[in-house]
Amino acid sequence: MDNAISKIFDETINQDLISATISNSTDKNRIAKIRLRPVLIKNELYYQASEYIGQQIFHHNYRKDELMDKLPQWFEGLFRQAELTTKGGRATILVSKKGKATVNYKLTGTSTRSKGMQAGATQPSDQEAFLHNKKKNYILQEGIALPFLVDLGVMTKDGQLIKAKSDKFRQINRFLEYIEDVLPFLDQERELTILDFGCGKSYLTFALYYYLKILKGYRINVIGLDLKSEVIKHCNMLSEKYGYDRLRFLEGDIASYEGSSQVDMVVTLHACDTATDYALYKAVSWGAQVILSVPCCQHELNQQIKNDLLKPVLKYGIIKERMAALLTDALRAEILETKGYRVQLLEFIDMEHTPKNILIRAVKRDKPVKAADQEHAALTKCMDFLNADPCLKRLFQEEMNKEGK
Repeated sequence: MDNAISKIFDETINQDLISATISNSTDKNRIAKIRLRPVLIKNELYYQASEYIGQQIFHHNYRKDELMDKLPQWFEGLFRQAELTTKGGRATILVSKKGKATVNYKLTGTSTRSKGMQAGATQPSDQEAFLHNKKKNYILQEGIALPFLVDLGVMTKDGQLIKAKSDKFRQINRFLEYIEDVLPFLDQERELTILDFGCGKSYLTFALYYYLKILKGYRINVIGLDLKSEVIKHCNMLSEKYGYDRLRFLEGDIASYEGSSQVDMVVTLHACDTATDYALYKAVSWGAQVILSVPCCQHELNQQIKNDLLKPVLKYGIIKERMAALLTDALRAEILETKGYRVQLLEFIDMEHTPKNILIRAVKRDKPVKAADQEHAALTKCMDFLNADPCLKRLFQEEMNKEGK
C-alpha cells in the first residue's frame, strides 16, 4: 500500500474527522464501498466502518490503531478512491492501477489551491491548513455523538449539530471553557461536591459532569436543583440511562435548600432576581471554592435606586432598568470580594438567544485581601449614593446580627 494513504489517514483519523468514504471497488461483490464515522462508545472514541455488501450493510467499530491495520486490506487492489471530510476541509485519494496514490486537498472556505500530490511529494502549507483550519476548537466536538446532547436535541445520532441548536452548542462550550479556567483551584485528590441551582433541562449540568468526570477524571458528586418536578424526573431518567451514577436531580428552591454541609462549586444559571442572591449567599456560607453565576431579571434595585444627581437620566425607564441590572451584578461582585473571593465579570451567551448576559465567576482566595476594611467602606458609600440595599448585602448582615457581630 502506498505510504501516502497511511499518512493521510493517520493525520485525519482523530476527533476532527466528520466522515470518510472509501469507494471505486474493483470487486463489488466482495465490498462495494465503506463509510467511516466517529462514534463514542462507553466514553471512548471509536470509528464505525459501514461495509456495503450486496443489499446489506455490516457495521464494525474500530479503534484508530485497528482501523489503520485494516487499510492494507482495503487499498491493496480492492479500492481506488477515498474521500475524507474533517473540520479543516476535504482530502481525496485516487489510486492508480499500479497502486500509486494521488492526494488532493480542499480547504474549508477557500478555493482549491492544492494540486495533486504524488506519493512522497509534500505541500506543507496546504496540508497544514487542511489539518488545522478549524472554525473553532471546541471542547465538545461536532461529529462525535454524545448521548446527552442527542437526547436534549442538540445533536443527531450521527453526531451532527442541529442547526437550530447551534447557539446552545456554542453556549455549552463557552461554559466549559470557563470551567476549564478554574480547574487549578479544584482538588483532584478527593471527591468534589457540585451544586447546580435552577438547573432546568440541564444542558450545562450534563456537560459539566461529562467534562469533569469523564474527560478530566475528577471524582465528583453533582446535584441539580429545580422547582419543576417533571423536569427533575426527566433529568434523573437520563442520568440513569447514561450511567452517570454521581449525578442526581432534586426538586426544591435555592433559599430553603439544606441538603449539603460542604460544597466545592456552586453553579447558578438564570436564577431569577433575588434567587441569585440566595445562591451566592449559600455558596459563601459553604466556603465554596468556585462560584459560577449568570443572573437574570434583576428587578430589585430598579425599585430602589434613587439619586438626585442621576435623576435626569434615571427618568427614562429603559435606561434605569439596564443600569439597575448592571449595578446589581457589580455590587454582587464587590460583596463577594469582601467575603474573600477573587471575582471576574465575564460576557456569557444566553441559552434563550437573548442578548449576552454577565457571568459572575468567583474563586476563593487563599489569603485575606489587604485593605479589606477600606474596600468595604467604599462599597457601603457607593450603595448609600445609589440608595441601594441589595438582597445579598442584607443576607450577610442578618447573619452577622445573629452572630452578634
